Amino acid sequence: MDRSYTEAGAPVLWNREDIVAKTRELAGLISSSEEVRVFQQAERQIQGHERIQTLIITIKKKQKEVVAFEAMKNTKMAAMIEAELRELQEELDAIPIVGDYQEGQTEINDLLQMVISAIHSTVSEKIAVERGADSPPSSCG
Repeated sequence: MDRSYTEAGAPVLWNREDIVAKTRELAGLISSSEEVRVFQQAERQIQGHERIQTLIITIKKKQKEVVAFEAMKNTKMAAMIEAELRELQEELDAIPIVGDYQEGQTEINDLLQMVISAIHSTVSEKIAVERGADSPPSSCG
């Protein structure tokens, strides 16, 4: 984004509210991206898929059982249920729409990480230039 200037030629300073407003604008752009559209479509299909929903519920139940058996120091039962969990997870992962959903999550996360990196790099560069430093600091914190 190009820097704005006042009539006198001084750079315009942005306040917190301005930055939050621009952030919301960026969030709106991301929300209407192709990545989000594909993810939401896969999410709707998963929510309407009876077998997937049954598998998810069963997996969550089995995970709680494993935690309970581990807390009771019953490693034999915990191991048996973990084996069942692996089978259920493999069945879930074999359903194509689940892969699409997971891929969509990854693509959205990658997009968000790209935005965060771009903001970080730009801010670091601006701070280094205004400070007169040769290179940006290794971290901002």
